[in-house]
Amino acid sequence: MLDLTYDAPAPKVISGATGEWELVIGLEVHAQVASAAKLFSGASTRFGAEPNSNVAFVDAGMPGMLPVINEGCVALAVKTGLGLNAAINLRSAFDRKNYFYPDLPQGYQISQLYHPIVGEGEVLVDMAPGIARKVRIERIHLEQDAGKSIHDMDPTMSFVDLNRTGVALMEIVSRPDIRGPEEAAAYVAKLRQIMRYLGTCDGNMQNGNLRADVNVSVCRPGDYERYRETQDFSHLGTRCEIKNMNSMRFIQAAIEVEARRQIAILEDGGTITQETRLYDPDRGETRSMRSKEEAHDYRYFPDPDLLPLEIEQEWVEGIRASLPELPDAKKARFVAEYGMTEYDAGVLTADVESALYFERVAKGRDGKLTANWVINELFGRLKKDDRTIADSPVSADQLGAIIGLIASDEISGKIAKDLFETVYVEGGDPARIVEERGLRQVTDTGAIETAVDTVIADNPAQVEKAKANPKLAGWFVGQVMKATGGKANPAAVNRIVAQRLGL
Repeated sequence: MLDLTYDAPAPKVISGATGEWELVIGLEVHAQVASAAKLFSGASTRFGAEPNSNVAFVDAGMPGMLPVINEGCVALAVKTGLGLNAAINLRSAFDRKNYFYPDLPQGYQISQLYHPIVGEGEVLVDMAPGIARKVRIERIHLEQDAGKSIHDMDPTMSFVDLNRTGVALMEIVSRPDIRGPEEAAAYVAKLRQIMRYLGTCDGNMQNGNLRADVNVSVCRPGDYERYRETQDFSHLGTRCEIKNMNSMRFIQAAIEVEARRQIAILEDGGTITQETRLYDPDRGETRSMRSKEEAHDYRYFPDPDLLPLEIEQEWVEGIRASLPELPDAKKARFVAEYGMTEYDAGVLTADVESALYFERVAKGRDGKLTANWVINELFGRLKKDDRTIADSPVSADQLGAIIGLIASDEISGKIAKDLFETVYVEGGDPARIVEERGLRQVTDTGAIETAVDTVIADNPAQVEKAKANPKLAGWFVGQVMKATGGKANPAAVNRIVAQRLGL
């Protein structure tokens, strides 16, 4: 395992007119379950379908239609819980959360308030190399999503699309352990990474498949420690919830804006009203959406159409046995097995596709050299072209072949970069390209000695300078490489230049 230091969350401190304030943040992350069918119906969850085309009778709230639990969604929720080191509840139950909303045809949402499927767990949030923070998970419960109201298609009417209605969501509720905007974004990113490794949520924030409700409050220094000692939430101040955040950047900005809004009110002698707010990125402000309801406002009661969900420990253990290698374990293995830095390992394991690509390239090759090429050359080029590893023009086999040619001294590092560009743009077999275009590195000592002798003979004044200042010998190396079209073996050139100059 990595040698990590788990430090106490360092709070974000904001100086106000009456002293310092600290931030306290908790998140409710809604992750769409990676299921082809909805939670209680067989309707498709395909994104981008024609409006109201993925709707079963039960999704539309038709009379007499009864929900039927999707076992696949339950399995993926359990898998997520196991991936977050959380307790799995063998008995859970569904409740009705009653409220009116135009895109909620049933007039209630089926959720889990009293008996969630997953209990307490934790997430290790990477803040810096060697530094991670533990954020406690309070619970994960399954619930159905609502539809979508559309207000910008007509000046006098709103439209409703029920395609998302009934889609399975996992609501991952954290404790108020997060102490700053950057940590909040890092926490969401870590959840996303873990679920993508598990295959339980694709984490596509643009499509709304991962979004967060951010609870923000402010308190005086020392109050948070008193809360941790007593579990008395009154020490944390009144929280406000910022709804439906689907961008890491906006999560950070909204927290900062909301915290400063609350501080200004408190320092002016006012009080914070617990409410749900929306973040407006154009104006850089949060604004009130509605008062924050409590559980009793929703009139929760056990759903009469669904029996309590009972699962067997043996079934849970079967899911546990199928878990893939998760990000933290994979990063630790990369450091130990390939001898790379923790930073490089973190870059390569940031998503499962990159990690798999790297390991295919690195098989039987130098791990450090492979990491350097994947991170600097490939990732750099992909970023420039706004591409992902999934649509890389250079396959793992092609990049592996280039690295193999470097390792066997058939091409130099400079030629390798030119070869990489050729393969990236034109494709083809790297070895064949080297052969057909005469790119093979010159390793013949005699040919290199001749080139060195020629450069030295043509530049007597530079020879004297190099003898007085050995650092200038690099100039001769550059001239020889230029004269050989970059094909001379750099190590051999350096050695022969030093010999000829008597350095």
